[in-house]
Amino acid sequence: MTGDARAPAATDGSAAAPAAAGRAALFAFLDALGIVTTTAEHPPVHTVEEARALRGRIPGGHCKSLFLKDKKGGLWLVVADESRRIDLAALARHLGAPRLSFGKPDLLRAVLGVTPGAVTPFALVNDRAGRRVRVVLDATMLEETHLNYHPLDNRATTTIAAGDLRAFVAACGHETYIVDFAALTARGAEHGSVDRRR
Repeated sequence: MTGDARAPAATDGSAAAPAAAGRAALFAFLDALGIVTTTAEHPPVHTVEEARALRGRIPGGHCKSLFLKDKKGGLWLVVADESRRIDLAALARHLGAPRLSFGKPDLLRAVLGVTPGAVTPFALVNDRAGRRVRVVLDATMLEETHLNYHPLDNRATTTIAAGDLRAFVAACGHETYIVDFAALTARGAEHGSVDRRR
């Protein structure tokens, strides 16, 4: 049950996006980077609550990923601990982004090659050419030794070392922001800590 996701044809007059990578292509890319992962299969999950109930005892930090679009059309992928409360208005002010909202499913499929419920930092493998998405990583999440994400579909969970996640994002060529969400929540957008990296 690892069929490749396919990006829809473009409807804005531009050339159609190339076919999105599936799980096998993702794992081949990780292997080429020398990154070791483990993957556990499970029934499809669509929410954090479903994931908690169905994933079993997979060790490491469990996370959520939000595909966002700002008012000027900029695209963002926010990856955080699954229990992290994210104030989009505060985050937008903090990043200097004009009003963040959730990206539509067709845009998600076209850019990252995944569907709602399967959003994951691993989907950046499908944005290596365009590099349209800017990435926000939860600083506290990165303190975990290992982290867990869907491998482009929601029927499995892949465990990766936190340092290897950052190496993967860097290999995909995306602009990355490390955000201290705890500080952002506790002290307001003006005082949160953000570390902008590539």
